[in-house]
Amino acid sequence: MKKTLLLGILAVGSLTLNSCNELQQVLSQTAQSSSLNVAGGLKQALELGVSAGVDALSKDGGYFKDQAVRILLPEELQKVDKTLRSIGLGSLADQGLKVLNEAAENAVSQAKPIFLSAIQNMTFSDAMNILKGDNTAATTYLKNSTSSALVSAFSFKIQESLSKVGADKVWENIISKYNQIPLVKPIEANLTQYVTTQAINGLFTKVGDKEKEIRTNVAARTTPLLQSVFAMQDNK
Repeated sequence: MKKTLLLGILAVGSLTLNSCNELQQVLSQTAQSSSLNVAGGLKQALELGVSAGVDALSKDGGYFKDQAVRILLPEELQKVDKTLRSIGLGSLADQGLKVLNEAAENAVSQAKPIFLSAIQNMTFSDAMNILKGDNTAATTYLKNSTSSALVSAFSFKIQESLSKVGADKVWENIISKYNQIPLVKPIEANLTQYVTTQAINGLFTKVGDKEKEIRTNVAARTTPLLQSVFAMQDNK
């Protein structure tokens, strides 16, 4: 009798232990699945933002026609612009501004593979910090992860683009005419560095706009994964 009872207790204990192990495995798998969903959803949101930003800015007039990201003249060239307009050379000044933006439009597609690489390297810890962050936390992560690589890639492409759209010759002509004006102080401008910086800043502006839209507008969450992950953000 005692032996039978002991065997029964041991059997129940074994079943309980097995049940606990199974429950622990289920909980672990659930947590892992949730983690993957969070990281996957944020990666998807960033990929949408990057694609939307690059596609919009690489179109004809993508920078120039968008007041939020249009590349304006650097400070040292603003006096050139003003002086040229004052002596009837406004059309030359307008042309100079437009070709800077065209160079950026030609170069911006270089960003997509750099961004996608950074997105794929995002960890779960990164994803949770982003989910708990502000409306542009993912964009900030991308900026911190890619800025140096973007500058390297853009600098070469911007230089190439400036030549392709004729911006180098236009600005050589503009600066030459300006420097010939009596009593003005001759200037030189590093257009490649300036346009590179402004093009990258404009791109992050567009990516950030898309991220804000996904975070704040339920209708912008166009996939089940986005809806699931950002619902967690809504309830945090």
